Amino acid sequence: IHKLVVVDRQAKSINDANDWNKYNEKSFIVVNVVDGDTIDINLPDGKFKTTRIRLLGVDTPETAKKPKGEMYYGPEASQFTKETALEKNIIVVMDEKSKPRDKYGRLLCYVKLADGRILNEELITQGFAYADTRFKHSYYEKYIELEESARKEKKGLWEKVTPDQMPEWRRK
Repeated sequence: IHKLVVVDRQAKSINDANDWNKYNEKSFIVVNVVDGDTIDINLPDGKFKTTRIRLLGVDTPETAKKPKGEMYYGPEASQFTKETALEKNIIVVMDEKSKPRDKYGRLLCYVKLADGRILNEELITQGFAYADTRFKHSYYEKYIELEESARKEKKGLWEKVTPDQMPEWRRK
C-alpha cells in the first residue's frame, strides 16, 4: 500500500508539471463560456476536445444550472464574461500557491486578456463576482480589497444584493 501512495504522489506531481508546461503563460482562444467564472479554451484536455478553466479567486453567481438554480446576477456575470472573452485570445496564468486543478478536473488559473487586464480581477472590480475566500492563492488579499471597493461603490451585484441571494459559502 505504501508504494501505491508514493506512485500516486509522483503521478500527481508529474501531472502538475505537465499542466504548467502545457498552459502557463501560453495563449489560447476562448471557445465557450459556461458561466461567469468558467470557460473553455481551444486545447484538448485528456478525452475532452477543450480545456475547462475555473477562474481562480472568484465566484460568480450561478446561472440556471441545477441543483441551485439561477442566482441573483448570474446571467449578468455570464454575459460580461462572454462579451469580454468569448472567441478572443487570452493568456493562461497559473498560480504557484494554488493547485493546478480543482476536484472536478478544471484548470485553476488567472486569465489575462489581450489588453493586459485580468478577467478574474475585472469580474470582482465591476461587481460581477465575489472574491472567493475559500481557497488561498497569490492575490487573495488583493481580491478581497477589490471586492470591498466594488461593494462601497455599489457596482454590479453590490447595488441590490441581499444576504439570502449570496452563495451559501459567503453567508457563513
